Amino acid sequence: MPLTHSISKEQFNSTHNLLKSTSTRSAVRFHHQRQRHRQHQVSLPLSPGSDYTLSFTLGSGPAQAHPITLYMDTGSDLVWFPCAPFECILCEGKPSPGPIRPPNITRAHAVSCQSPACSAAHSSTSSSDLCAMARCPLDAIETSDCSSSACPPFYYAYGDGSLIANLYRHTLSMSSLVLKNFTFGCAHTTLGEPTGVAGFGRGLLSFPAQLATFSPQLGNRFSYCLVSHSFNGDRIRRPSPLIIGRRDGGDEHGEFVYTSLLRNPKHPYFYSVGLAGISVGKRDIPAPEILRKVDATGSGGVVVDSGTTFTMLPASLYNSVVAEFDRRVGRIHKRASEVEGKTGLGPCYYLDTVAQVPAVTLRFAGNDSSVVLPRRNYFYEFLYGEDGATTKRRVGCMMLMNGGDDSELSGGPGATLGNYQQQGFEVIYDLEKQRVGFARRQCALLWDSLNREKN
Repeated sequence: MPLTHSISKEQFNSTHNLLKSTSTRSAVRFHHQRQRHRQHQVSLPLSPGSDYTLSFTLGSGPAQAHPITLYMDTGSDLVWFPCAPFECILCEGKPSPGPIRPPNITRAHAVSCQSPACSAAHSSTSSSDLCAMARCPLDAIETSDCSSSACPPFYYAYGDGSLIANLYRHTLSMSSLVLKNFTFGCAHTTLGEPTGVAGFGRGLLSFPAQLATFSPQLGNRFSYCLVSHSFNGDRIRRPSPLIIGRRDGGDEHGEFVYTSLLRNPKHPYFYSVGLAGISVGKRDIPAPEILRKVDATGSGGVVVDSGTTFTMLPASLYNSVVAEFDRRVGRIHKRASEVEGKTGLGPCYYLDTVAQVPAVTLRFAGNDSSVVLPRRNYFYEFLYGEDGATTKRRVGCMMLMNGGDDSELSGGPGATLGNYQQQGFEVIYDLEKQRVGFARRQCALLWDSLNREKN
């Protein structure tokens, strides 16, 4: 399936404003994550931006079918979208993949208060309590005869928005897939969320979990390959492939570097991995203990997240990486402090000569595996000038972010691996073997080859 990037053409008018907006959203999402809660393969396009979208059809038959576009998010476990009538509070200026024409869902599609799906949507609240909330009579609750009582509305929150939704089931179609009785949230009111989300995290209501009930071969593995764009308008409109299921020949040469998934008892929907350290050039910088494992309280580990743009690191590791990076780059290029303030990124440098930057390598704790990042995944070069300025200077910024003081990271992930750092890799989520893998790819060519195979 094609994943599409959500950044609009208008947002490219000012690069530093785009970077500031994107870096702010990455930080907000990261800090919120610590507080909240027989086919072999199908290939789909992820629409090209800081967030990636995919499209499908809701309903069966031409008269009832309704196209839906959602953000693809491995950091959450719910599939939801706006339904008529729909109100979005504080959504002015929020990017949206297209005009909202919410489907009109009838009560006939409602999920029962007795359903395990209803309990999952309400954070494992018992079905008896939920049916009481739905005003099912006591004698019917005691005899488990509340199938006609709908699941009560539930609340769900993200880093920069929230929603109240009802739970429904309907036929969902995408590419060659037709999923009957697919469960989703139908939101009539949201705060700062004009577009729905396809949650690919671990959880009963997530997209992979529901696919697994339809076909374990499809639901136990998925991967995506994000086209390297560096916020270039032409590149950003290329589709990135989302591959559901096992791709024949996808790892026949052992190209993937794997690291084990860690279980998070507090946030079970996260794909968490352990990070042993980061190498800048030939210097190895060890990661703090909080990034190597997840403890019993759900603290620690690194979340592999398609919904966050930039990688967030705890202050101790971030400062050590910056210090070593600046020691090497700062002796050649002058720091651009003004650009750092305008973009929310850093360190930034004026590039009056060809930029000389050291290699950056992620060293994972699981399997002692390492991933060398392509330079464009951690150092972004662009022309900078104040709005209306006639002359602009070439600058470059490191694209990793400070996630805050280590002492404040309890109760959630210690770091997030954002989608910008995942560009140019096929990232595979192998749920059967409980691991995540990375392989360098030319993602635009991979999309073309998958479509040739399909045709």
